[in-house]
Amino acid sequence: MLGSEQLGAFVATTDVDAARAFYRDTLGLRLVDDNPFALVFDANGTTLRVTRVEDAVVAPYTVLGWDVTDVVATVAALTARGVAFHRYEGMEQDDAGIWSAPGGARVAWFADPEGNTLSVSQGPTA
Repeated sequence: MLGSEQLGAFVATTDVDAARAFYRDTLGLRLVDDNPFALVFDANGTTLRVTRVEDAVVAPYTVLGWDVTDVVATVAALTARGVAFHRYEGMEQDDAGIWSAPGGARVAWFADPEGNTLSVSQGPTA
């Protein structure tokens, strides 16, 4: 039923100015609306609503992720923009913070200003 409909993504923030700067300036998403309820971004055709809340509950897992064609270049570019990548105990990550999954995918995690975990990943190469 919803398989042919456009999906929207949501994440909460208590600091709208920091979220605007991060999602627009650091990640490069296009801001399409800034209203009393949310910042609305175009994430390559997917609507991302960064909802204004008084108290944000930060999930202990990844809430947004991007599939990228070159995870090494993406991590380097984000690092140059001030993004710090998470390191997880027990996971072998390279010097840039990229983990290689047993199936060949490569993933790196980072946080937005609210503390929400985000990721960039590249599928296995043939």
